[in-house]
Amino acid sequence: MSSEGRRRRAARKVKPGDGHALQRYRWWQLFSRSLFHLRLRGIGGAPETWTIDVRLGGDSDGEVWAKLYRDGVNQARSKLPAAFDVPGGTIEVHASSFGLKRCHYVTYDGAERQLAPDPASAEGLRARLDRDRPVLSRSIGTVSVVLLVVALVLGVPQLVEQVTHIPPVADAIGTFVSPVQLPAWMNISLLVVTLLASTERALRLRYNWILDGGIFDGDVG
Repeated sequence: MSSEGRRRRAARKVKPGDGHALQRYRWWQLFSRSLFHLRLRGIGGAPETWTIDVRLGGDSDGEVWAKLYRDGVNQARSKLPAAFDVPGGTIEVHASSFGLKRCHYVTYDGAERQLAPDPASAEGLRARLDRDRPVLSRSIGTVSVVLLVVALVLGVPQLVEQVTHIPPVADAIGTFVSPVQLPAWMNISLLVVTLLASTERALRLRYNWILDGGIFDGDVG
């Protein structure tokens, strides 16, 4: 499906908001809530602040929703992936298993830019580190990529071995013996490192379907 087709499909899921006020961001929500802002000109050129609020843990049914606010008042909500019409274009919101991987404003002519994370949010704190300590920030980003590559190289062969030992698969294509055999504690450590590295990248809305996808991820919605 084309990007335009996906956008139209997401837009059909949008439901009207109920007008409630945007809640303040609390420190204990660092890894459970994403909050992004966009400043636009509304009708007559008046400045407006549009906000996307996503509770990553989901509601009581486990559904993850994005809520759209204008100047702190709820205008709409949608399951993810979401596409909200705003002045001059659309706000697109997508999530992975580690956080948001897209929260961008796309204009009618195709230009796009990422919304600004709330300064109190985990994404906002990560963005502040990038501004204040760019060298350290780039080093952390590089380490995250290296760790994910290492985890991929070491983990995939072992996963393939396990899959090919499933009887129907073994009967169809035979079995595979991984050249990498790690002890259980190291595989657990590898999993933890992968989760941490992908979470760090999600705080910057960085996503690669090979590095950050793998067996853990799927687009929420």
